[in-house]
Amino acid sequence: MNSIEQLLSLLKTRGPQTAQALSSLLGLTSMGARRQLEAAQEKGLVAYVDSPGKVGRPVRRWMLTEAGHARFPDRHAELTLDLIAQLRLLFGEEGLGRLIGAREHAVEAAYRSQVDASSRLPEQVAALARARKAEGYMAEAEPQPDGSVLLVDHHCPIRAAARSCQDFCRSELAVFGRVLGPGVSVLRIEHQLAGARRCAYRITAVAAAPAG
Repeated sequence: MNSIEQLLSLLKTRGPQTAQALSSLLGLTSMGARRQLEAAQEKGLVAYVDSPGKVGRPVRRWMLTEAGHARFPDRHAELTLDLIAQLRLLFGEEGLGRLIGAREHAVEAAYRSQVDASSRLPEQVAALARARKAEGYMAEAEPQPDGSVLLVDHHCPIRAAARSCQDFCRSELAVFGRVLGPGVSVLRIEHQLAGARRCAYRITAVAAAPAG
């Protein structure tokens, strides 16, 4: 992976960054990082926003443009949209719902085969993240100080399909809940379709209610 590809990957997974932060992450000099940023900017892949700093000097943070985001795979978005449109035309919303249901069951089975239900919650979420990373979601599990775990998708390879039919997103949320079990709460706190740069789910163990 060349430096520009590494740069784009870091901005995709970590969000807006300063040139100084990127130079450290990439193992480059500050000048080297700026040259990579300028090269990516010339290609329309990155842009920057200046914000006030602590001592009045503006802080410049770099981020991906739409063209930069488009460099990551989307599983043939145009074909996906065409297939969804044709399915709606031929079989209506009921047929589309059956397709999403079938996909949901297949995905759930795949995740269950990789998530050990007897392991601790952080290990379960880490296994789920690995499964989703293999699917192209650039997923990570981030344990939190309060004991919860964030499941973060930095990329959505089915974004076009989800825009066309948000039942795909609702389906994924339901799958997470079933795979992790009834003693776990799964709450989506960031959503790419709502304008966030990533999708993030707060996953928390829920205390069992006392027996009546």
